[in-house]
Amino acid sequence: MRTFLTDFHVHSLLSPCAEVEMTPHHIVLRAAEFGIDAIAITDHNASANVVAALQAGERYGVKVFPGMEVECLEEAHIVVLFDKMKQLMVWQALVDSRMNGLPNDANRFGAQFVVDEDDNFLREDERLLHAPLAMTAEEVVREVNALGGIAIAAHIDRPSYSIIGQLGFIEPDFGFAAAEISTAGWKRNLQRKLQRLTGFLPYLTNSDAHNILDFVQGPKNLLTVEELTIAELKLALQNSGGRSCLPGQFAKFED
Repeated sequence: MRTFLTDFHVHSLLSPCAEVEMTPHHIVLRAAEFGIDAIAITDHNASANVVAALQAGERYGVKVFPGMEVECLEEAHIVVLFDKMKQLMVWQALVDSRMNGLPNDANRFGAQFVVDEDDNFLREDERLLHAPLAMTAEEVVREVNALGGIAIAAHIDRPSYSIIGQLGFIEPDFGFAAAEISTAGWKRNLQRKLQRLTGFLPYLTNSDAHNILDFVQGPKNLLTVEELTIAELKLALQNSGGRSCLPGQFAKFED
């Protein structure tokens, strides 16, 4: 077994709410610098910067899980992760078919940039990405699981854009692999208060970073597994076979 410091919820500059410094190359470079072994790039309903992150990950020895932060019909956010880019591309095609078709207002919401592994500008995604899909939370979780990925209920302690905030609770058989608590929620020890509402799902703490400082300083998870795969992550979340996942961890950082 090996132990890895992980962050499964990081936004690149493709997300309209992220800073322009959040290029895939810069994120992965900082991950390597601060001992963050594995990350996931999870932009809003989009994945065009994941390939650049994967290429940067190979360069710097950082594992990158292909991912996305999905906004379902109920206006709740769900982090989805996969092993392979091929799986994410199939998922992206389904997401594209369920988008609202509205254009993005960059002046109001922020621009959405696609870059390569060396930070070169490729294009601007002019679709409104940060908007609900015509897919229910149940559909999202079912389809992601069918593709071999996992679904994580994002920042469940927040009153907006969370499954708990929108639906009130999570049925035990909903199909989520874990529930994520935000930095503020973890500091307030809300994980105990929310256990019953989440159906006693295991917890993850990710940075949900939109800038580099939040990425480096934000909460992480200490993952003990044989290898960095979705199958091993599932076992770790279940504390099965000697695997484990310890939330509430941080990278070593000095001002």
